[in-house]
Amino acid sequence: MGIQGTILVVDDEIRSQEALRRVLNQDFEVLCAGNTADAEKLLEGEIVHAVICDQRMPQESGVSFLKRVREMWPDPVRMIISGYSDSEDIIAGLNEAGIYQYITKPWQPDRLIEIVREAIQLYRLQKETETAGVDVKATPAHIKKVVSVKRGAAKQLYDFDRIVHSAASPMRNVIELGRRAADYDISVLITGESGTGKELLARAIHYGSARANQAFVVENCGALPDELLESELFGCKKGAFTGAYQDRIGLFEVADGGTIFLDEIGETSPAFQVKLLRVLQESEIRPLGAQRVRKVDVRVVAATNRDLEAEVEAGRFRRDLYYRLAAFPVHMPSLRERPMDIPLIAEGVLSAVKTSFNRPHLRFAPPAIEEFSRYHWPGNVRELQNEIQRMAVLADADELRCPPFAARRNGRRAAPAVGNGKLNGSGSLKDRVEDLEKSVIVGCLEKYDGNISRVASELGLSRVGLRNKLSRYDLRKNGKGHSLS
Repeated sequence: MGIQGTILVVDDEIRSQEALRRVLNQDFEVLCAGNTADAEKLLEGEIVHAVICDQRMPQESGVSFLKRVREMWPDPVRMIISGYSDSEDIIAGLNEAGIYQYITKPWQPDRLIEIVREAIQLYRLQKETETAGVDVKATPAHIKKVVSVKRGAAKQLYDFDRIVHSAASPMRNVIELGRRAADYDISVLITGESGTGKELLARAIHYGSARANQAFVVENCGALPDELLESELFGCKKGAFTGAYQDRIGLFEVADGGTIFLDEIGETSPAFQVKLLRVLQESEIRPLGAQRVRKVDVRVVAATNRDLEAEVEAGRFRRDLYYRLAAFPVHMPSLRERPMDIPLIAEGVLSAVKTSFNRPHLRFAPPAIEEFSRYHWPGNVRELQNEIQRMAVLADADELRCPPFAARRNGRRAAPAVGNGKLNGSGSLKDRVEDLEKSVIVGCLEKYDGNISRVASELGLSRVGLRNKLSRYDLRKNGKGHSLS
């Protein structure tokens, strides 16, 4: 792993400090303080994973200091060290200070390293399971068990073999690429429309890799402004910016030794892209407000529904970052490109709905599956899941009949997929071509939520040319009834 963690040693005796530093320095970053005031300054300026504090110091006892640490900085794992026969006083204060370990002098170097390593692991497990701030002395075994069970279940749930597809599906090639990528420690860029299952593939790659026993963490890069995104990914110190009310460990550090999935990477700003590029190049992070950089060993899997090569050419995405992320590109096909998979996916979704809705006898009427295969699914698998859930909620009987698709909710029929509708029916060539053209435009409008610029760009049209076609086909509203922009 890239970093073992940062340890704060608090001891008024210089020789004791140096002894601890010599033993721990090869595996951990060690900060030392000769009194509690200096220790608090270090806690204010650095992200610390564990504190080792001497019990007997001139200003106050170690237990008293660690009680205050627990109140002001609850995340670091707290340990006390003592060579005096005052264990009763220490034991009395263990629960109040949330002390993880009582270390007696003289300590054995190998045993000390083992204790500190377990403390760092506990810190990370707490963060991964969002249990920071609880009484760490009472819960380490429980936390380790919870995480172990969770990872074991995830390995089974996100196995490549559980990705639903038929023998003739283009997903077969995608899965083969994913398996190959999993075997090598290489950055992966997954592209494809929203709802195609990019995160599912990312999880399969992680749990099929040598990093499977470490953390897999997810961040949606399009959901936060730069400052908050930096805080989420790289960490921050309390007070580093308005709203930073406590120390935060970044997701890159939580994922140390494992994988981080950066979804919607194409939505990031150029300013943030520069900072992310440095992290990928140097394998180190600097939490906002902290003074030191921290080494990390993280595999990055990124995803986007944008054409990043086009974004690079347009100057909206850094070329050097693109090549860092796209060392191994994989494209997820849309659901309309894999119609042979729709019945299998629909049955799988229905099976889950039966359980979650407690309706074990639900089943599809044959016309429903046929209608599924005709629809073009602009929202892909996610839309299919939502539609089946909606059908189950609205169904008075156990048989789910021909669904009133989202495209019909505004009083219009679903646009036919390529190879269906008038294209294979009757009518002149002109009528069939116009029907296909209208279908493609409707699909793009729904894909980009009526954004004229993005639709025109994808279709290779000018904004004026696209607006003329919208007027011609009476498509002045998008699929959700909102004005086009």
